[in-house]
Amino acid sequence: MNRPNTVSVDILDKEYQVACPPDEEQALASAARYLDQHMRDIRSTGKVIGLERVAIMAALNISHELLALKGGDNPIETNEDQQRLSALNSQLDEVLYKLRQLEIN
Repeated sequence: MNRPNTVSVDILDKEYQVACPPDEEQALASAARYLDQHMRDIRSTGKVIGLERVAIMAALNISHELLALKGGDNPIETNEDQQRLSALNSQLDEVLYKLRQLEIN
């Protein structure tokens, strides 16, 4: 079994250290870029203020996209896909938690 590596990801110009299995590093980097872009898009509207609120709105948008995929023409069917999405979701949860901790400090 592969031991997790610590990977640095940048989200809204802040660096976060995230534990990640070696074979998932590219997926994590891609997820971080995707989240960063969603958060930048939301922040640029000027309608949502505060890092935590921007993160929550991005998470809601991404969750909506995921649910639409599950119920759409391309349902997620394989166990491998489910495991990968679960791992990415856990990593996103960790990043959101760290964002919240930074906002509190």
